Amino acid sequence: MAGPTLAPAATPLRDIHGIDGVPWWPPAPGWWVLAAALLLLALALRYRRPRGRRSWRLPVPTIGSWRHAAARELRALRRRAAGQSTKETAGELSELLRRIAMARIGRTACAGLTGQDWLDWLAANDPNGFDWARQGRLLLVAPYAPPASSAGDAATLATLTSLIDAATAWAEARPARRPTRNTGGNTGGNTGEGAAHV
Repeated sequence: MAGPTLAPAATPLRDIHGIDGVPWWPPAPGWWVLAAALLLLALALRYRRPRGRRSWRLPVPTIGSWRHAAARELRALRRRAAGQSTKETAGELSELLRRIAMARIGRTACAGLTGQDWLDWLAANDPNGFDWARQGRLLLVAPYAPPASSAGDAATLATLTSLIDAATAWAEARPARRPTRNTGGNTGGNTGEGAAHV
């Protein structure tokens, strides 16, 4: 015996539907908390930062900036010279002169020089013509003097000040233009004015 058959239109079954997507708005409570925390952090940084200073700028290295830094350090040394011992001032000046010489000319040209050879080299390479060989003797003696004998008198302080001024002028001086090689295609040798040796 066969059972009753129902027509397909009369069956109570419905089709399967997919899950609805998650809406983007309004965000979940965690996103609201995160947005509020970021806003508070931004406000705190804004009002904590000093107004007159640009503390968020990235340092950009510039060509030749060692001159300004060296001159700044030498001016600071000149201001401190009256209040510190001759030994300290002469030692700092000697170190700064070495750094200036190596930045200006190169390490191989001057790093190994000591004593009177160092002063002669300074005199030969100073574009302002300061007589380091005669006036710079204090640089050779004062850094190695015992602390008790390095109390600066007026003459020693004047000598140190003149040395610091000469070093500042040397640091701030622009190098002389170097002659260039003749690259104009002259194959007949180095003749003419443009063929200077480098």
